[in-house]
Amino acid sequence: MKELLYLKDDQIKDCIQLLLYAYRETFSDPNEILKKNSLGPAHHRTLHLIERNQGISVNELLIKLKVTKQSLNRVLRELKKMKIVKQIKDERDSRRKLLYLDQEGKKFYEEIFESQKKRIFNALRTSDSDSVLKFKQVLKKIINGKK
Repeated sequence: MKELLYLKDDQIKDCIQLLLYAYRETFSDPNEILKKNSLGPAHHRTLHLIERNQGISVNELLIKLKVTKQSLNRVLRELKKMKIVKQIKDERDSRRKLLYLDQEGKKFYEEIFESQKKRIFNALRTSDSDSVLKFKQVLKKIINGKK
């Protein structure tokens, strides 16, 4: 643990490289499924966030994805055309559009998830519980800022 107290640039670069490789491998697993349906990484990220946040508004999704409205609209238009995502007006505020996976979308997302699950499951299963908890804590700290 002592070596972590004085992280050198090379150690941080190694960490960034590991994050890059982990992301690359985890998100390359469903590429065939996505390509078969003429979809790409932007569609995958959008589907994942809608699945994890059923009823998310378009504006909330924009904030979570950190993309332009134009970019998101293109992706949503394609997913709605394929009947994977449905957009419903909010009953309380008709200006808000809420996003859901429809039945086809749920099946499609499940296929994508299953292609990624094995890698993550095996990594977590073969790690001790303390490592898993600390790993999640570190990831959350990376996500939440530069502090």
